[in-house]
Amino acid sequence: MLKYMCTFLRHCFPLLIAGSVCGTGFFGTPRLAAQTRTADTKPQPDVLILIDDEKVVGHFAGSNGASLSFKSDLLGDLTADWSKVKELHVQGQYAVIGKAVIIRPHTDVSKIPQGVLEVTGQTIVVSPAGGGAAQTLAVGDAAQVLDRDTFQNEVEPPHASPFQAWTGTTTVGGSLVQATQQSRTVTAGLNLVRAIPLEAYLQPRNRTTFNFAVSDGRILQPNTPTIKTEIVHADAERDEYLDRSHVFAFGQLAYDHNFSQGLTLQQNYAGGIGWTAIKKANETLDVKGSIGYIHQQFSNLGQNQSLLASNFGEALLHKFDGGIALTQQLTVTPTWNNLNAWLASANAALTIPVYKRFGFTISALDSYLHNPSPGFRKNSFQATMGLTYSLK
Repeated sequence: MLKYMCTFLRHCFPLLIAGSVCGTGFFGTPRLAAQTRTADTKPQPDVLILIDDEKVVGHFAGSNGASLSFKSDLLGDLTADWSKVKELHVQGQYAVIGKAVIIRPHTDVSKIPQGVLEVTGQTIVVSPAGGGAAQTLAVGDAAQVLDRDTFQNEVEPPHASPFQAWTGTTTVGGSLVQATQQSRTVTAGLNLVRAIPLEAYLQPRNRTTFNFAVSDGRILQPNTPTIKTEIVHADAERDEYLDRSHVFAFGQLAYDHNFSQGLTLQQNYAGGIGWTAIKKANETLDVKGSIGYIHQQFSNLGQNQSLLASNFGEALLHKFDGGIALTQQLTVTPTWNNLNAWLASANAALTIPVYKRFGFTISALDSYLHNPSPGFRKNSFQATMGLTYSLK
């Protein structure tokens, strides 16, 4: 019996190996043909050809104004000016939004070019997937080029969870000195934004922001009272844009604790009207005014008071080349039932990308309180540096 089994394996085993190499199983099953059919269904890559005839293979990620984004299989994420592009051949479906086009949710977008793209000689040709006449426009007339599914979701947005679509940064910094004096300082911040819709070319609907910042420091020295620095700030705001305009109504709240000014807790609740004066892909400027209620609690209880106040301010976001971002805010708050209790604040932060989502942030915060507790200065300034992680 053993003799027959050895004879069987000696004759059949080579056939099994040959079948695997040639693409057939033991019974001649054409596996190679099946694998070929599977490979044929794999999406073909996009091809970008620059004016120097350099060819880049990968995936076209979209365009925002004068430049396009391309994910190369070998080189990673690339950004190129349209003026440097000779040809672009893509396989997916895209939508092209002209510079003069304003799109709002649930707008009829039948006239927006959608389909397969071919770019040659600074001209974009869009061929509809279902057939029909191709549409042509100059590269310079295209404000946005993006994936068709993303475009459809923005025009007919699905109902998103309140915990989705948040973007922002978190920053942490600190220092430690161990000598005759012991100095310890910790700073941290969290800045979140949820803007609906996400795309800049669409009419804004609403925006929610949340900011938190803390700075805590201690200086210890033998036979000397501890010197403490303790500043905490938290605020939140909800903006609702009026139909077909850059005007929005908003409600806001803010809480502040500043040991350096003798301020135990300040509560600020307000509502008002704002205007987005500038809204671009790389820059946003808001100006706003409100009226509200402020309650201040000081370390000197005799100074506690409630105030009727207004808030007038502006907020700027500017994105530079290379992913560098500048944020700046200024707020002045006059108090109407006690004109001597007015306050103001200003802050600015510059974030520089370092590696992937990590960056380095330099920030400054100036807080002015016209009526601090006796013995405390009116002005409180802090400058911090730290490591930043972008949430998205």
